[in-house]
Amino acid sequence: FFFFFYLSCHFLPPPLIPLNPLFNPFLIIVFFFLLCIYRSLHFHFHFPLSNSLPLWAPSLPRFLRPAEGFEFSGEMTEPKPSTPLLSTKAPSSRSLPDFKKSVKLKYVKLGYHYLITHGMYLFLSPLAVVIAAQLSTFSLQDLYEVWGHLQYNLVSVILCSTLLVFLSTLYFLTRPRPVYLVNFSCYKPDESRKCTKKIFMEQSQMTGTFTEDNLQFQRKILERSGLGDSTYLPEAVLNIPPNPSMAEARKEAEMVMFGAIDELLAKTSVKPKDIGILIVNCSLFNPTPSLSAMVINHYKLRGNIISYNLGGMGCSAGLISIDLAKQLLQVHPNSYALVISMENITLNWYFGNDRSKLVSNCLFRMGGAAILLSNRRSERRRSKYQLIHTVRTHKGADDKCFSCVTQEEDSTGKIGVTLSKDLMAVAGDALKTNITTLGPLVLPMSEQLLFFGTLVGKKLFKMKIKPYIPDFKLAFEHFCIHAGGRAVLDELEKNLQLSDWHMEPSRMTLYRFGNTSSSSLWYELAYAEGKGRMKKGDRTWQIAFGSGFKCNSAVWKALRTINPAKEKNPWMNEINQFPVDVPKISTI
Repeated sequence: FFFFFYLSCHFLPPPLIPLNPLFNPFLIIVFFFLLCIYRSLHFHFHFPLSNSLPLWAPSLPRFLRPAEGFEFSGEMTEPKPSTPLLSTKAPSSRSLPDFKKSVKLKYVKLGYHYLITHGMYLFLSPLAVVIAAQLSTFSLQDLYEVWGHLQYNLVSVILCSTLLVFLSTLYFLTRPRPVYLVNFSCYKPDESRKCTKKIFMEQSQMTGTFTEDNLQFQRKILERSGLGDSTYLPEAVLNIPPNPSMAEARKEAEMVMFGAIDELLAKTSVKPKDIGILIVNCSLFNPTPSLSAMVINHYKLRGNIISYNLGGMGCSAGLISIDLAKQLLQVHPNSYALVISMENITLNWYFGNDRSKLVSNCLFRMGGAAILLSNRRSERRRSKYQLIHTVRTHKGADDKCFSCVTQEEDSTGKIGVTLSKDLMAVAGDALKTNITTLGPLVLPMSEQLLFFGTLVGKKLFKMKIKPYIPDFKLAFEHFCIHAGGRAVLDELEKNLQLSDWHMEPSRMTLYRFGNTSSSSLWYELAYAEGKGRMKKGDRTWQIAFGSGFKCNSAVWKALRTINPAKEKNPWMNEINQFPVDVPKISTI
């Protein structure tokens, strides 16, 4: 920009550039030097070195520091009483009011945020007025002089124009293709699959495989889990006696996948033959032929389809599938990508007495989602969201992180998923790394400047001030946090300083559908749509974590306001019944 501006100062006549003498090579070099400094800082914040974190990482909450781990209180955060903007107590007539007490400082911070966010417009507005005033003084003779100068410098004009056209063409050819979320659907099982907490305990007792102590252990977990009485389990688990088998597992997989896909195709009117990319993720059930092959066979998808079947990647596999689809859509133009996220319960129900494996029985439930993505620009008009960022974090190089969630046999040979005691500390470490990578990409400049000012005051001037914790509510309007369990949601709410309103989709999804693994994020997004919360331009943060250990994030921007009256999702027939008050202990 400064290079072209410098050339224009030499080619245009003095009437066009009244301050032409000021734009000398020295000032151009100074501007260029400042630009380099800005870009270096920008690079540092956006692309931290592999062995370091961004500058604001030390200011993260204690929950996100691996050395200290997690502390779970088991209690929901109580809403704070609303306080008025101004104090109702009349100040003394002989003293000035104490503004630190009479005015809520968060409003001052909000004003600062708006000032920084719109600072560029405030800077450019007077400049535009000056340019307009200067242009209004031009006469016809001035325009003739401009034309004459262009004729005398015809070679330079042609070179600059050619370079400009070349750079513009290069930009349009190399910029990433936009990825749109056309629509999505979540599977809602039949009423016959419902499993209340009471039925769960009765079924567990009638199997005759659990000891009395472990039955009480499951009861205790279930009462504090945050699950309601309307979650779903597959038929093979609800039968007495249970009859898990490969045939029953295939039956469950087909029911979930085909149910979600049928609804999605009906919503979008996309023909199966138009789908060019297919990705299915299911952690614990990987038959032969694969689940993706089952979809291709059922819907008779085309022969050159690019298909993937992801297994063993935990509850964060849904966002891994989204990221994989994004990468594929960058190299395959004018394509549709179908992503299916699900988990299979039938063959993964644990019938042993190892307590570290019994927790998953209490939390995981039946569910799945189908998502249709596209890079066709013609689809932008009807698409719901655009994918802005995906950030993936993998801690598998660390042995403790790698082994904290493991599928293995117990002492009697029964297979289950073991949850290590280190799980919460490992999750905190992965979340910290993921959030510190995502933060510079999404946080407004006001938040980064506030942190930088705090850092300078603390390090340079040795001021005794607390580290500044970025406010992610300024970056996102909606939060979809994986509904893995109540304790994790409680800690994230407290340490990210989220309100009950922000946590409502996650808590209600856990209550209504349980932990549906990688698909839970889409039930949460469907809840926000069903409540009529999604407005055009709103940003949504999806974050999930799973075995390996992995933590993944996706940021979506709403392309239109979602009208809940026109939506078809699993919440619509009962959305007016939510939110509900979830007690800390729901006695069975």
